[in-house]
Amino acid sequence: MAEYYMGTGRRKTSVARVYLKEGNGKVTVNDKEYEDLNGYLENSVWTLHALEPLKVTGLEGSFDLFIRVQGGGKSGQAGAIRLGIARALLQYNPDLRPTLKEKGLLTRDPRMVERKKYGLRKARRAPQFSKR
Repeated sequence: MAEYYMGTGRRKTSVARVYLKEGNGKVTVNDKEYEDLNGYLENSVWTLHALEPLKVTGLEGSFDLFIRVQGGGKSGQAGAIRLGIARALLQYNPDLRPTLKEKGLLTRDPRMVERKKYGLRKARRAPQFSKR
């Protein structure tokens, strides 16, 4: 049985469980196989963002990715996958910690959507005011 390295990432309302297995760069997201992560995220910017931990550590193409991601939109999912990959890489090799930390890849982004308040149209947008 091949060894898996697991990491959980969260961003906004998205949660990603990432499993890394030594291989040749095959990507499986929510039980569907893709050519690369761009097939799922549909945007090269989000793909680059999500795969940044592998690029920074120089391990691109040396792991097969098994990803379970749910909630939020593609942007939040990309951020969750990014954190999940970084945490899984730490399980694989704890010596990568300084490299990942220096690039800020181990920090969970705390920004969340502000709730809507009563009497307002959105979180901060007040109803239009008319003098007359």
